[in-house]
Amino acid sequence: MKSIVVSMIAAAGLIVAGSAFAETEMPAVAKKNNCTACHKVDKKVVGPAWKDVAAKYKGDAAAWDKIAAKIKKGGSGAWGSMPMPANPKVSDADMAEILAFIKGL
Repeated sequence: MKSIVVSMIAAAGLIVAGSAFAETEMPAVAKKNNCTACHKVDKKVVGPAWKDVAAKYKGDAAAWDKIAAKIKKGGSGAWGSMPMPANPKVSDADMAEILAFIKGL
């Protein structure tokens, strides 16, 4: 059974690993959803660098559904004491593109 994130990525027609998403520039949807206020591709800001997130969860397909839920609902503890605020307005299509970008790093 496909995970929710994999299904969203497939439905959006996005390619994951080894694709155009393995770039240093964050996608426009990350900027639109204000992800760039706390995250950078290659260095920790308030939240972890997205390259570190990709490395930590590489090969763990179940982790991406948890990350999607954390983006929507917020959370804390996985990367230190700074909580991640909830972002319930991130659309499924934007979520798929953001997660595909991170996975491709």
